[in-house]
Amino acid sequence: MRSLPPFPELVAFEAVARHLSFTRAADELCLTQSAVSHRVRRLEEHFGCPLILRLNPGLALTEAGAALLP
Repeated sequence: MRSLPPFPELVAFEAVARHLSFTRAADELCLTQSAVSHRVRRLEEHFGCPLILRLNPGLALTEAGAALLP
């Protein structure tokens, strides 16, 4: 049986997905950009697939990330 995803990681992902920015998500959550990035990375490890494409510059949701957002 698969465990539920960790809640703080889901909150971080949702903020990043809405803003498409680790910096803006970090400001909203009163965390550092690095902390938000690490939380999203742990969520990606939990699901075993990338949720966010880290582009240069910018971010985009993967298919899996877009499916998780709603």
